[in-house]
Amino acid sequence: MSVAKKDYKRITTKSLIDMKINGEKISMLTAYDFTMAKIVDAAGVDVILVGDSASNVMAGHETTLPITLDQMIYHASSVVRACERALVVVDLPFGSYQSDPKEALRSSIRIMKESGGHAVKLEGGSEIAASIKKILNAGIPVMGHLGLTPQSIYKFGTYTVRAKEDTEAEKLLEDAKMLEKLGCFALVLEKIPAHLAEKVAQSISIPVIGIGAGSGVDGQVLVLHDMIGMTHEFSPRFLRRYMNLFEEMSTAIGQYVTDVKSKDFPNANEQY
Repeated sequence: MSVAKKDYKRITTKSLIDMKINGEKISMLTAYDFTMAKIVDAAGVDVILVGDSASNVMAGHETTLPITLDQMIYHASSVVRACERALVVVDLPFGSYQSDPKEALRSSIRIMKESGGHAVKLEGGSEIAASIKKILNAGIPVMGHLGLTPQSIYKFGTYTVRAKEDTEAEKLLEDAKMLEKLGCFALVLEKIPAHLAEKVAQSISIPVIGIGAGSGVDGQVLVLHDMIGMTHEFSPRFLRRYMNLFEEMSTAIGQYVTDVKSKDFPNANEQY
Protein backbone atom coordinates (compact mmCIF):
# COMPACT_ATOMS: atom_id res chain seq x y z
CA MET A 1 0.00 0.00 0.00
CA SER A 2 1.45 3.37 -1.00
CA VAL A 3 1.56 6.17 1.52
CA ALA A 4 0.96 9.80 0.65
CA LYS A 5 4.12 11.82 0.98
CA LYS A 6 3.82 14.83 3.25
CA ASP A 7 5.32 18.08 2.00
CA TYR A 8 7.92 19.02 4.60
CA LYS A 9 9.33 22.52 4.15
CA ARG A 10 12.13 21.70 6.57
CA ILE A 11 13.10 18.27 7.82
CA THR A 12 13.62 17.98 11.57
CA THR A 13 14.26 15.06 13.89
CA LYS A 14 10.51 15.05 14.58
CA SER A 15 9.81 14.86 10.84
CA LEU A 16 11.72 11.58 10.70
CA ILE A 17 9.73 10.14 13.60
CA ASP A 18 6.52 11.18 11.81
CA MET A 19 7.73 9.50 8.60
CA LYS A 20 8.25 6.23 10.44
CA ILE A 21 4.81 6.45 12.05
CA ASN A 22 3.20 7.21 8.68
CA GLY A 23 5.10 4.52 6.81
CA GLU A 24 6.99 6.98 4.59
CA LYS A 25 10.51 5.83 3.78
CA ILE A 26 13.37 8.20 4.62
CA SER A 27 15.94 9.10 1.95
CA MET A 28 19.49 9.91 3.05
CA LEU A 29 22.67 10.63 1.11
CA THR A 30 26.12 11.91 1.94
CA ALA A 31 27.51 15.27 0.79
CA TYR A 32 30.73 17.05 1.64
CA ASP A 33 30.73 20.37 -0.24
CA PHE A 34 28.43 23.27 -1.09
CA THR A 35 27.80 22.51 -4.76
CA MET A 36 26.92 18.85 -4.36
CA ALA A 37 24.88 19.49 -1.22
CA LYS A 38 22.82 22.13 -3.03
CA ILE A 39 21.92 19.60 -5.74
CA VAL A 40 21.11 16.86 -3.22
CA ASP A 41 18.98 19.19 -1.10
CA ALA A 42 17.04 20.56 -4.08
CA ALA A 43 16.33 17.00 -5.27
CA GLY A 44 14.35 16.35 -2.12
CA VAL A 45 16.63 14.12 -0.05
CA ASP A 46 15.42 14.12 3.56
CA VAL A 47 18.73 13.78 5.40
CA ILE A 48 22.21 14.77 4.29
CA LEU A 49 25.00 13.00 6.13
CA VAL A 50 28.33 14.77 6.26
CA GLY A 51 30.05 11.45 6.68
CA ASP A 52 33.56 10.67 7.78
CA SER A 53 33.59 8.83 4.44
CA ALA A 54 34.93 12.19 3.26
CA SER A 55 38.23 10.70 4.41
CA ASN A 56 37.93 8.19 1.56
CA VAL A 57 36.12 9.95 -1.28
CA MET A 58 37.40 13.50 -0.76
CA ALA A 59 40.88 12.98 0.70
CA GLY A 60 41.81 9.58 -0.74
CA HIS A 61 42.57 7.81 2.53
CA GLU A 62 42.18 4.04 2.77
CA THR A 63 39.97 4.28 5.87
CA THR A 64 37.80 6.83 7.66
CA LEU A 65 40.22 7.09 10.57
CA PRO A 66 42.56 9.92 9.43
CA ILE A 67 39.95 12.68 9.03
CA THR A 68 40.06 15.26 11.83
CA LEU A 69 37.38 17.18 13.71
CA ASP A 70 38.53 20.43 12.06
CA GLN A 71 38.17 18.85 8.62
CA MET A 72 34.69 17.52 9.45
CA ILE A 73 33.63 20.99 10.58
CA TYR A 74 34.94 22.47 7.31
CA HIS A 75 32.96 19.99 5.21
CA ALA A 76 29.84 20.34 7.38
CA SER A 77 29.81 24.13 7.25
CA SER A 78 30.04 23.98 3.45
CA VAL A 79 27.05 21.61 3.32
CA VAL A 80 24.93 23.58 5.79
CA ARG A 81 25.26 26.74 3.70
CA ALA A 82 23.70 24.88 0.77
CA CYS A 83 20.71 23.31 2.50
CA GLU A 84 17.23 24.74 2.72
CA ARG A 85 15.21 21.57 3.43
CA ALA A 86 17.32 18.61 4.48
CA LEU A 87 18.34 17.70 8.00
CA VAL A 88 22.14 17.83 8.17
CA VAL A 89 23.78 15.14 10.32
CA VAL A 90 27.53 15.28 10.94
CA ASP A 91 29.75 12.32 11.81
CA LEU A 92 31.94 12.65 14.86
CA PRO A 93 35.32 11.46 13.57
CA PHE A 94 37.47 8.74 15.10
CA GLY A 95 39.17 9.86 18.30
CA SER A 96 36.78 12.71 19.05
CA TYR A 97 34.37 10.87 21.36
CA GLN A 98 35.48 7.33 22.28
CA SER A 99 37.86 8.00 25.16
CA ASP A 100 36.02 10.53 27.30
CA PRO A 101 32.38 11.71 27.48
CA LYS A 102 33.57 15.25 28.15
CA GLU A 103 35.66 15.15 24.98
CA ALA A 104 32.65 13.79 23.10
CA LEU A 105 30.57 16.73 24.30
CA ARG A 106 33.28 19.26 23.41
CA SER A 107 33.56 17.77 19.91
CA SER A 108 29.79 17.85 19.43
CA ILE A 109 29.51 21.44 20.63
CA ARG A 110 32.22 22.48 18.18
CA ILE A 111 30.36 20.82 15.31
CA MET A 112 27.04 22.43 16.24
CA LYS A 113 28.47 25.93 16.84
CA GLU A 114 31.09 26.10 14.09
CA SER A 115 29.32 24.26 11.27
CA GLY A 116 25.64 24.91 11.99
CA GLY A 117 24.87 21.19 11.63
CA HIS A 118 21.61 19.91 13.04
CA ALA A 119 22.76 16.66 14.70
CA VAL A 120 25.76 14.40 15.20
CA LYS A 121 26.27 10.69 14.51
CA LEU A 122 28.37 8.29 16.56
CA GLU A 123 29.41 4.69 15.90
CA GLY A 124 28.87 2.12 18.62
CA GLY A 125 26.51 0.86 21.29
CA SER A 126 26.94 0.20 25.01
CA GLU A 127 30.67 0.99 24.79
CA ILE A 128 29.94 4.66 24.15
CA ALA A 129 26.69 5.02 26.11
CA ALA A 130 28.24 7.54 28.52
CA SER A 131 29.36 9.78 25.64
CA ILE A 132 25.94 9.63 23.97
CA LYS A 133 24.20 10.47 27.23
CA LYS A 134 26.53 13.42 27.82
CA ILE A 135 25.84 14.83 24.35
CA LEU A 136 22.09 14.34 24.62
CA ASN A 137 21.99 15.99 28.04
CA ALA A 138 23.40 19.11 26.37
CA GLY A 139 20.43 19.18 23.98
CA ILE A 140 22.34 17.97 20.91
CA PRO A 141 20.45 15.42 18.76
CA VAL A 142 22.28 12.13 18.26
CA MET A 143 21.94 9.53 15.51
CA GLY A 144 23.33 6.11 16.39
CA HIS A 145 25.23 3.70 14.13
CA LEU A 146 25.46 -0.08 14.64
CA GLY A 147 26.51 -3.10 12.61
CA LEU A 148 29.57 -2.53 10.48
CA THR A 149 31.27 0.48 12.06
CA PRO A 150 34.08 1.61 9.73
CA GLN A 151 35.95 3.45 12.48
CA SER A 152 36.57 0.01 14.05
CA ILE A 153 37.91 -1.55 10.86
CA TYR A 154 41.24 -2.52 12.42
CA LYS A 155 39.40 -4.23 15.28
CA PHE A 156 37.19 -6.23 12.90
CA GLY A 157 39.89 -6.68 10.27
CA THR A 158 37.32 -6.84 7.46
CA TYR A 159 34.34 -5.02 5.93
CA THR A 160 32.28 -8.22 5.85
CA VAL A 161 28.64 -8.48 6.97
CA ARG A 162 28.23 -8.09 10.73
CA ALA A 163 25.90 -9.80 13.25
CA LYS A 164 25.46 -13.06 11.36
CA GLU A 165 26.06 -15.04 14.55
CA ASP A 166 23.41 -15.15 17.28
CA THR A 167 25.55 -13.59 20.01
CA GLU A 168 26.45 -10.51 17.97
CA ALA A 169 22.90 -10.21 16.64
CA GLU A 170 21.48 -10.25 20.17
CA LYS A 171 23.94 -7.58 21.29
CA LEU A 172 23.07 -5.41 18.29
CA LEU A 173 19.36 -5.61 19.10
CA GLU A 174 20.01 -4.76 22.75
CA ASP A 175 22.26 -1.86 21.74
CA ALA A 176 19.54 -0.54 19.41
CA LYS A 177 17.02 -0.59 22.25
CA MET A 178 19.54 1.11 24.52
CA LEU A 179 20.16 3.88 21.98
CA GLU A 180 16.42 4.47 21.75
CA LYS A 181 16.13 4.56 25.56
CA LEU A 182 19.00 7.02 25.85
CA GLY A 183 17.19 9.39 23.47
CA CYS A 184 18.78 8.97 20.02
CA PHE A 185 16.39 10.23 17.33
CA ALA A 186 17.42 7.67 14.68
CA LEU A 187 19.76 4.79 14.00
CA VAL A 188 21.89 3.69 11.04
CA LEU A 189 22.39 -0.05 10.53
CA GLU A 190 25.26 -0.92 8.20
CA LYS A 191 25.85 -4.21 6.43
CA ILE A 192 23.86 -6.64 8.56
CA PRO A 193 21.42 -9.43 7.57
CA ALA A 194 18.13 -8.04 6.26
CA HIS A 195 15.99 -10.14 8.63
CA LEU A 196 17.86 -8.75 11.65
CA ALA A 197 17.58 -5.16 10.43
CA GLU A 198 13.85 -5.58 9.95
CA LYS A 199 13.52 -7.03 13.45
CA VAL A 200 15.38 -4.03 14.89
CA ALA A 201 13.20 -1.57 12.97
CA GLN A 202 10.07 -3.27 14.30
CA SER A 203 11.41 -3.40 17.86
CA ILE A 204 12.11 0.30 18.35
CA SER A 205 10.09 3.45 17.76
CA ILE A 206 12.89 5.59 16.30
CA PRO A 207 13.65 5.47 12.55
CA VAL A 208 16.15 2.87 11.38
CA ILE A 209 18.09 3.80 8.23
CA GLY A 210 19.95 1.04 6.45
CA ILE A 211 22.96 0.71 4.24
CA GLY A 212 23.32 -2.88 3.13
CA ALA A 213 20.61 -3.79 5.64
CA GLY A 214 17.73 -4.75 3.34
CA SER A 215 14.36 -3.17 2.64
CA GLY A 216 12.61 -3.81 5.94
CA VAL A 217 13.98 -0.68 7.60
CA ASP A 218 12.59 2.86 7.66
CA GLY A 219 14.96 4.45 5.15
CA GLN A 220 18.12 4.08 3.10
CA VAL A 221 21.48 5.85 2.92
CA LEU A 222 24.24 5.64 0.33
CA VAL A 223 27.49 7.49 -0.27
CA LEU A 224 26.67 10.02 -2.99
CA HIS A 225 29.89 9.48 -4.95
CA ASP A 226 29.17 5.75 -5.11
CA MET A 227 25.50 6.19 -6.06
CA ILE A 228 26.22 8.51 -9.00
CA GLY A 229 29.21 6.47 -10.14
CA MET A 230 31.99 8.96 -9.54
CA THR A 231 33.80 6.17 -7.74
CA HIS A 232 34.03 2.96 -9.75
CA GLU A 233 36.34 0.61 -7.84
CA PHE A 234 33.80 0.02 -5.03
CA SER A 235 30.94 -2.34 -5.96
CA PRO A 236 29.28 -4.00 -2.95
CA ARG A 237 26.01 -5.89 -3.38
CA PHE A 238 23.96 -3.17 -1.66
CA LEU A 239 25.07 -0.38 -4.02
CA ARG A 240 22.81 0.65 -6.87
CA ARG A 241 24.53 3.04 -9.31
CA TYR A 242 22.05 5.53 -10.72
CA MET A 243 24.65 7.06 -13.06
CA ASN A 244 28.09 6.27 -14.43
CA LEU A 245 29.51 9.72 -13.83
CA PHE A 246 33.10 8.47 -13.85
CA GLU A 247 32.75 7.47 -17.49
CA GLU A 248 30.77 10.57 -18.48
CA MET A 249 33.24 12.95 -16.80
CA SER A 250 36.25 11.14 -18.25
CA THR A 251 34.76 11.42 -21.75
CA ALA A 252 33.92 15.12 -21.30
CA ILE A 253 37.32 16.03 -19.90
CA GLY A 254 39.06 14.05 -22.61
CA GLN A 255 37.05 15.93 -25.24
CA TYR A 256 38.01 19.25 -23.62
CA VAL A 257 41.69 18.34 -23.80
CA THR A 258 41.30 17.39 -27.47
CA ASP A 259 39.48 20.64 -28.28
CA VAL A 260 42.14 22.76 -26.58
CA LYS A 261 45.00 20.93 -28.27
CA SER A 262 43.34 21.19 -31.69
CA LYS A 263 42.54 24.90 -31.16
CA ASP A 264 38.82 24.16 -31.53
CA PHE A 265 38.17 25.70 -28.10
CA PRO A 266 37.50 28.54 -27.74
CA ASN A 267 35.80 29.25 -31.06
CA ALA A 268 34.72 32.67 -32.36
CA ASN A 269 31.49 32.61 -30.34
CA GLU A 270 33.30 31.78 -27.09
CA GLN A 271 35.50 34.85 -26.85
CA TYR A 272 35.11 38.60 -26.40
